[in-house]
Amino acid sequence: MQLPDLAAALNAAPPPSAAEVTGVTHNAAWVQPGDAFVAIRGAKVDGHRFIPQAQAAGAVAVIGEGLPAGETCALPYLTVPDARAALADAAAALHGHPSRALKVVGVTGTDGKTTTSWITRHLLRAAGLPTGLLSTVGYELPDGELRHFPAHFTTPEAPQVQDTLRELVRAGGQAVVLEASSHALALHRVRAVEWDVAVWTHLTSEHLDFHGTVENYFADKKKLVERAPFAVLNADDPWTGQLRGVAPREATYSIEGRAADWQAGDIEERSTGLHFHVRSPLGEFDAALPMIGRFNVANALAAMAAAAELGATPEQLAAGLASFRGVPGRMELVPEEAPHSGVRVIVDFAHTPPSLEKALGTLRATTAGQLWVVLGSAGGPRDPGKRAPLGEVATRLADHAVFTEEDHRDTPLEDILREMERGAREAGRSNFVSLPDRRDALRHAIHSARPGDTVLLAGKGGEDTLERTHETIAWIEAEEARAALHARRNERA
Repeated sequence: MQLPDLAAALNAAPPPSAAEVTGVTHNAAWVQPGDAFVAIRGAKVDGHRFIPQAQAAGAVAVIGEGLPAGETCALPYLTVPDARAALADAAAALHGHPSRALKVVGVTGTDGKTTTSWITRHLLRAAGLPTGLLSTVGYELPDGELRHFPAHFTTPEAPQVQDTLRELVRAGGQAVVLEASSHALALHRVRAVEWDVAVWTHLTSEHLDFHGTVENYFADKKKLVERAPFAVLNADDPWTGQLRGVAPREATYSIEGRAADWQAGDIEERSTGLHFHVRSPLGEFDAALPMIGRFNVANALAAMAAAAELGATPEQLAAGLASFRGVPGRMELVPEEAPHSGVRVIVDFAHTPPSLEKALGTLRATTAGQLWVVLGSAGGPRDPGKRAPLGEVATRLADHAVFTEEDHRDTPLEDILREMERGAREAGRSNFVSLPDRRDALRHAIHSARPGDTVLLAGKGGEDTLERTHETIAWIEAEEARAALHARRNERA
């Protein structure tokens, strides 16, 4: 695309250059020859400082909200009202607006986004629609191979989103399910995605370090519903009242008996998974989902409503649910080599007090023996107020809690552990131990558990790194758990 065409797409003044633009980025270290560099003024650093670096790397233009007073730029400069919005719009234009060639389902909420996204993707594929996925766990093309983004974002930056969508179209994809975080919506990472369906799971307080208030958090997530022609809304979520009528068309769902378009009744948690009866605009039918946790029935209803909007039939929905194999790191049962120890190990992303309470409550109902939990809390400014409540929930609902690290970054780990311990002690609990090294923590729990016990490894889920003060190490929780189970078996052989 020539620079004047890009300027027109951004409603910027025509530049004095017809240079060919082949890409766009806001990170000077990522600039490739032919890129446009977007200079974003951040809270601490002004991207204009990196224009010389971008130019040296081969940038052909700069996009920004205006040069700082007294400064000049040797490259053509496109002035826009919002640099982050321009990053998204430029990426979409340069990639040919790939979302226009796809049916796009967006999923947002505090908890349940990833599971709902994966179930929706699976149902659409089961209905014969080649479907891709962009989620916390990674991204998939229609071939089903799970890939990982190089950057540690719940949703990648706008150029990565658009590049993945273009790759999906080239691979023959006809639909995509995209997990939309509050950060992605607030920072315009998914601004230029053209949605067909918006799915709302539910809202609880999180990321207030970024959003400031829960009302701001809600407002940013609401943007997904505002931008879609059809919304799937959780009638059991108190915030849904403020979402009714926002989208031109909508469907609601409930597992609590509330009036809704999609309802689940006769819910049973069996050894084979969840069994329930569905009442929907498509009619009534029985469904089975091989997953743990009653709350996953709500995720399944949301996914079915979204897939039905894109043409899936009741028969395809029921068959698709029955063949679903779960989500890495979301109530993931860690398989064990024979002979089995009799200890059930579950990996889950639960990292907020409500999600931890839900996970432990679910496992308590299906555990014959004692319940163990291994958990930490993220460092930095990321909601430090949830650390003590996590300690309280863990020690109230589990028989044994092991507090440990979880991406503590620049926050002293001992401060995080002390807060979690405080939450437990103030609730009158002493059934915990703190082990700073996460590998030591999960091995302690797995080695100490007895046959019939359940061990929940909470917080990391399907992530593939563990962030410490001065290093980031490779970390896959399920593999660490399998190694601990193997070591346990060898020690007791």
